[in-house]
Amino acid sequence: MYVSSTDPRLTALADWLINDLALDIQHISPASSDASFRRYFRIEHRDGCQIAMDAPPDKENIQAFIAVAALLKAADIHVPEIYQQNIAQGFLLLEDLGSTSFLDRLQSDNADVLYQQALDSLLRLQVGVDIGNCKLPSYDQALLLRELGIFYEWFVEKHLGMSMPASLVATLNRVLVDSALEQPQVCVHRDYHSRNLMFLEQNSPGVIDFQDAVIGPISYDLVSLLRDCYIVWPDAQVEKWARDYHQKLSAAGLMQADFAQFKRWFDLMGMQRHLKAVGIFARLHLRDGKSGYLADIPRTLNYIAAVCADYSELTDMQQFLQHQLMPAYRATL
Repeated sequence: MYVSSTDPRLTALADWLINDLALDIQHISPASSDASFRRYFRIEHRDGCQIAMDAPPDKENIQAFIAVAALLKAADIHVPEIYQQNIAQGFLLLEDLGSTSFLDRLQSDNADVLYQQALDSLLRLQVGVDIGNCKLPSYDQALLLRELGIFYEWFVEKHLGMSMPASLVATLNRVLVDSALEQPQVCVHRDYHSRNLMFLEQNSPGVIDFQDAVIGPISYDLVSLLRDCYIVWPDAQVEKWARDYHQKLSAAGLMQADFAQFKRWFDLMGMQRHLKAVGIFARLHLRDGKSGYLADIPRTLNYIAAVCADYSELTDMQQFLQHQLMPAYRATL
């Protein structure tokens, strides 16, 4: 085993694993990349293989990860088992859910099966977490507006060198925030998509990256999954999955609105999420030097344009997108 002396956090992690936990480590290797400051390492030792999380305490909230993991496990969600923890240093030793995500496996001929697994797990999350006692923060107006601000600041202003008219920002914020806040409230994973669902032979999916969970709009995780920033499905297929899930929500007593209302919530929630995602992709590039996410911007902008075209109250945004924002974006390519 070799640990670079130029990576003091990895050195400290190895010291914890070897000297405090007495693991006979044979190999340490990077397990996955992440858009945050967290890192994951696959730890191979005499008794098996596990994942070590490195979450710098000054940048990541490891206690939130532990608390949400317990909530989701109690709701019969397959989250990684936490075997050991070192809160002071920001280290966890976790169950290894493998390295194959749903995104790695999804094809047109298996999508129904895999999405059924993902939707069954999502329903357990929404039914099984008691929002009255879970102590999760609320996905409130302030948080929704803060997220939309990521798009305005990092994509429009810093990436494109533009600004949006204040009246357009105000209208867009009002439409999207009002739609989010009027929805039934449930536990929201907040990043429930194909890269965070791990393909397993048994008890699939394994669910990861849940530490930012909140109490929020019932359509959020569904649109995150079905209008994934990393893979696109035909509109008719997405609507069928959404319609089927709406029926399950209704049967579970979580939904009283008809599908037309639910579809509007779904579409506008997706737009809020996709605006935020485009802003985050630009921020990862500009601030963090993680430019690989730039390739996901066109797909995500297409979702935004499609929703704008379907709702009259977004006509001004559609015009701005078509005549100003998209030409400026294409000039950066």
